[in-house]
Amino acid sequence: MDTRVQPVPDVPARRRPRRRVRVLLASGAAALTLTAGLASPLNPAPDSAQAESTGKTRLTVAVAQSVDSLSPFLAQRLVSTSIHKLMYEYLTNYDPKDSHTVPGLATKWEPSADKLTWTYTIRKDSKWSDGKQATAEDAAWTFNKIMTDEGAATVNASYVTNFKKVTAPSPEKLVIELKKPQATMTALDVPIVPKHVWEKVEDFGKFNNDDKFPIVGNGPFILTDYEKDKYVKLEPNKDFWRGAPKFDELVFKTYKDQDAAVAALKKGEVSFVAGQPSLTPAQAAELKNVPNVKVNDAPGRRFFALATNPGAQTKDGEKFGDGHPALLDRKVRQALFLAVDRETIIDKVFRGHAVKGEGYIPPRFSDYFWKPSPDQELAHDPKKAARLLDEAGYKKNGDGKRVGKDGKPLDFRILCHATDPIDKSIGNYLKEWWGELGIGLEVQCLDNVTDPWYAGEYDLAFDGWSVNPDPDFVLSLHICDALPSKPGATSPTDNFICDEKYDELYKKQQAEYDPAKRQDLVKQMQSRLYDTGYMNIIAYPNAVEAYRTDQIKSITTMPSDAGNIYGQDGYWSWWSAVPADDGAGSDGGTSAGVVIGIAAAAVVVIGAGAFVALRRRATAEERE
Repeated sequence: MDTRVQPVPDVPARRRPRRRVRVLLASGAAALTLTAGLASPLNPAPDSAQAESTGKTRLTVAVAQSVDSLSPFLAQRLVSTSIHKLMYEYLTNYDPKDSHTVPGLATKWEPSADKLTWTYTIRKDSKWSDGKQATAEDAAWTFNKIMTDEGAATVNASYVTNFKKVTAPSPEKLVIELKKPQATMTALDVPIVPKHVWEKVEDFGKFNNDDKFPIVGNGPFILTDYEKDKYVKLEPNKDFWRGAPKFDELVFKTYKDQDAAVAALKKGEVSFVAGQPSLTPAQAAELKNVPNVKVNDAPGRRFFALATNPGAQTKDGEKFGDGHPALLDRKVRQALFLAVDRETIIDKVFRGHAVKGEGYIPPRFSDYFWKPSPDQELAHDPKKAARLLDEAGYKKNGDGKRVGKDGKPLDFRILCHATDPIDKSIGNYLKEWWGELGIGLEVQCLDNVTDPWYAGEYDLAFDGWSVNPDPDFVLSLHICDALPSKPGATSPTDNFICDEKYDELYKKQQAEYDPAKRQDLVKQMQSRLYDTGYMNIIAYPNAVEAYRTDQIKSITTMPSDAGNIYGQDGYWSWWSAVPADDGAGSDGGTSAGVVIGIAAAAVVVIGAGAFVALRRRATAEERE
């Protein structure tokens, strides 16, 4: 569940939720033209990365996560959703400087007076890589398929549940009719696929989009080759409307061992290392002393959390899995969290490359960031934790073990990613801290955390998601509608939470166009999630990554002033990357100082105050 390394599941991106986010932008009551010219080269260097002996430039990204699916209807892992952003256009995109909404496949958009009908103008200069024109019909077909096919709705159903009707009156006009107002209409983070290719698919719940290459798309890159658990190869889309990428080839290479990936970077065998999803403090410190290597350490967009199994269930209320029944008691859950010393974890495990966890939304997104009040906070307090366990009926026996009324000892399991040293380190601390309370803990570090997670066969798990500028998607992971349709089925749920009060707040925030009011509702949701005690946010890790300056001359971070490179809300980093030996303006390229220029018109009119919401999920072993 890591769009973070989610439940820290080796999870397909979805479980380590670290997932996507968007921002709200107040606008006037008239059409606005959104323009952005940005630059964010990180570091210059002399040499270039060569693809073998061909003379072509190759940018190789070492990742510690395998692709879960090449189908944009099924993929949830960060690596997968990041690749889809390179392959397919979305209706809108996010400015790399400050994440405000900018045009994508749609050049402009406008709501009706009652905000129930949105009309998007589809650009004329976007073509599929097989030469066919990308049209509004492709977009309408994509949304309608998600609305009507359960398999196609596996990961993106939350975007369309409020849609009443989607049509394409002409090749350049897309019309979406809503059941009620929806504040995320400029944050529909859904890859638009070519109808003429995908209408041939028979079972969207099983088709992984990996049977024929190159894969037809209209993004900045074309996926040309793929081998499961080994690599994904992409080449520039020479006809991309915003301009072709500068590198001749982009490769995502899978490493199960993060130390091996770091060693490859030091040798120059790869251009960039993201970690899982970040480098460890020791790896970052080591790389800072390596010639021609630049370490990027920026505030992150994800959270690292401790999640409990609240009792796995389906949408119909059918129970399954084997979660410990003691965790159904909020006092037990709170006792576990009270025994966690966040300061020690930040200092000893993250070595300062993180800040203490508070609410569900990281402080990077200041409009939505929330923290509990002093009397609400579950601050480190082992004595209070012991009292709560006593009150819950789990008292110590003569051997110092907590036992229930049935005489059984209180022992838990926690899911841990075998390849994640952070999980393992924190697991050892929890074992010690909870042991002092009389609770046993088995740290189950597995290569595959996904299967037991979906099966509900866990007690606790390390969780994490990448958050987008607009938090709607990550918030939707905990609504009742996100639960699976049957036991063990793939679904958008993070860890089976279903709370009526939370659901009511979710519906209100989704329909609220006033930025201030929506921000307040989102904070109320975080407060409710915090009080139920099913999840505890331990930290907001920094995005710690590194690349070779003798291979990459410049590359865009997001946000441009101090942001991440890997797992962005958009395709800016890899699209903008300039080979180290590339001269200014070569092949239409930009200079080292100016990497991105965006010019487009976008309209959002909502009564007297218009607002643009950006959103999307994310995660490295994290659901995007």
